[in-house]
Amino acid sequence: MTATTSAEVLAVRWRRQSVWSQGANQLKTQIQRARLGAMLLTVGGALFSAVSVQLISSVPTGAKVFAGLAAVSLGLVPVLGRGAGSTVVRDWTRARSVSEALKTEIYTYLAGVAPYRGDDRATVLVDRLDALLTGTEDLEQYVAGIDPVPRSLPDVHDVDSYVQGRARAQIDGYYRRRAAELRRRVSLVRRIEFGLAMLGAVLAAVAGFVPGAGLTAWVGLVTTVSTAVVAHAAAERYEYQQIEFTRTADGLEDLLARYADGPGGDDADDALVAGCERVISIQNEGWMAKLNSEDLAV
Repeated sequence: MTATTSAEVLAVRWRRQSVWSQGANQLKTQIQRARLGAMLLTVGGALFSAVSVQLISSVPTGAKVFAGLAAVSLGLVPVLGRGAGSTVVRDWTRARSVSEALKTEIYTYLAGVAPYRGDDRATVLVDRLDALLTGTEDLEQYVAGIDPVPRSLPDVHDVDSYVQGRARAQIDGYYRRRAAELRRRVSLVRRIEFGLAMLGAVLAAVAGFVPGAGLTAWVGLVTTVSTAVVAHAAAERYEYQQIEFTRTADGLEDLLARYADGPGGDDADDALVAGCERVISIQNEGWMAKLNSEDLAV
């Protein structure tokens, strides 16, 4: 291949990676919306049920209306939950794996390290990228019709630019940032859980001392809300992802530090890029496999 042809082929593959990335993101959004919707419907159903109990003696008609709303809300939970079912989660993890694998090969190629050191490096790239798409025909439905995002190729042309444009960008621009976001979410969920537990305890105590206060239904509501929030956080694996993102950032920084103190040379360059991509790949495959296996076990 000529240099011009190689550049065109690389640009085509880079656009294809964008399409797979968008397809995976859309599936992830679908899963998150389905889980959030199911949680809200569960909370809504519990709230309507509690209101129905409160109105049953004073406003029977209103009680029936809220009882019907509760039944509809709870009945829709499994319907909406199909959007986050095991098949969708499995397809999402596979689409994300394809996207990340394509990105790994392209960054390795741009860095100019093994296996892309020879004169046939462009041919090797095409063969390896095409091999990654083998067996993904059933996932084409998720990427069909998606236009690639207009973007330039990564500004990577050697190992030094790879360190800044790939490794450092992942550490500071993604893993550390995402770990901080997830840490805040974990903290928020814990505060909500604690607050609801305290509220439930107070309501239960008052209901015990003042049976006529009609608080029993509200105690059940608070318990249901607390359970729904905790279950949602568990499904999203906030704490697990926080740990994994932090661990990956630390692993990349360790590799960069050892490389900076090393002897240099082609072998060191090859080992650095391969090591960084391996750490990123292990992180991606590890937490996605956990999501997939746990959803399949539900």
